[in-house]
Amino acid sequence: MAQLSDDCFAFGGALLPVEEAARLMAGHVPPVAETEAVALADAVGRVVAGDVRSPIALPPFDNSAVDGYAVRHADISPAGETRLKLAGRVQAGTSAAAPTLGKGEAIRIFTGAPMPAGADTIYMQEDVRADADAVIVPAGLKVGANRRLSGEDLAQGAVALPAGRRLGPQDIALAAAIGLTHLEVRRRPRVAVFSTGDEIVEPGTPLGATSLYDANRFLLLALLRELGAEAHDLGIIRDDPAMLARAIASAAESHDLVLTSGGVSTGEADHVKAAVEKVGKLVFWRLAIKPGRPVAMGVVRGAAFAGLPGNPVAVFVTFVHVVRPLLLRLSGADVVPIAALPVRAAFKYRKKKGRREYVRVGLRRAADGAIEAVKHPQEGAGVLTSLTETDGLAELPEDRVEVELGSTVGFLSYATLVG
Repeated sequence: MAQLSDDCFAFGGALLPVEEAARLMAGHVPPVAETEAVALADAVGRVVAGDVRSPIALPPFDNSAVDGYAVRHADISPAGETRLKLAGRVQAGTSAAAPTLGKGEAIRIFTGAPMPAGADTIYMQEDVRADADAVIVPAGLKVGANRRLSGEDLAQGAVALPAGRRLGPQDIALAAAIGLTHLEVRRRPRVAVFSTGDEIVEPGTPLGATSLYDANRFLLLALLRELGAEAHDLGIIRDDPAMLARAIASAAESHDLVLTSGGVSTGEADHVKAAVEKVGKLVFWRLAIKPGRPVAMGVVRGAAFAGLPGNPVAVFVTFVHVVRPLLLRLSGADVVPIAALPVRAAFKYRKKKGRREYVRVGLRRAADGAIEAVKHPQEGAGVLTSLTETDGLAELPEDRVEVELGSTVGFLSYATLVG
């Protein structure tokens, strides 16, 4: 497992800025060390352990990008049409040697077929007229048009997939194109997840008059699996300080990250902070963020610990801005900042200076064609439908205190945040 030191997140302030949390994680969280070889079909979402170099040039030979006619550009008249004698044909995948192109000749060629010796340019078939045993081609085509050179996509020995790349379908395709069947990737981070609270009960069980079904744990398990973690469901832990401390310490023995929700504020029944301090080290527990200010980050027996708030919207926001980059670091993945896209605000809003706020918004196209962000009517951090009925979050930086109708705000889509 990745072994974190107790002071790896050390921070002396009372309210930690989001950017500072990201900086601490970037510099002090090592990735899991273990690697494994996986088949291409199972590699989507995994993180490449080391640079993958191409054993071949891609494409491996000069070939045609279109169906058409291979010619010598020097034979083409710059002023008008040119008549060329048809001297053969070459198809993709043929084992026969491609014919050699002579002066004043053209060869019929198909997409992916090797370039005939002597040819340097290809006309698309729809731009050519047939005339008995010849073809007539127009002027104006550039030398080398519609020709794919060996290695123009990837040179032999070049890095095809860099270490730290989180593999997408396009990466799998590239690995297949250079002949690979397996890739060496880092082990998935092991994450223990449990909820806290005497009022929380399992979905499917009888709901008491003052009970709530546990949504947070299922939200976190789904988010973790979207990010490729090996998530382990440890259920619900009651509001008992000793029980919480034992559960956190036990989970830390066999996991890279222990993740909880609820119990991290300052109420009489909020025991997570004290439990972490008993079995490990709490390094910060308040972020300058809304929703989700109470977030406990610590180290317990070499494993990272993150305690998220109890309200589900705050859980989502703090997960994507605190846990997601932490998890990617543990995975060995490159953490690329998510760029907010500019959209027009169709709402007014005021906030406090010095904290970053995330407002749930839906997108719509206005009458003038511009994309507008519409604020959800309910702001509460416990309103789950404010996530299901919107498209993403409007990000309001620390120094912004007001959103005017028609002003520009940064938009982060849910699809981007959870992928």
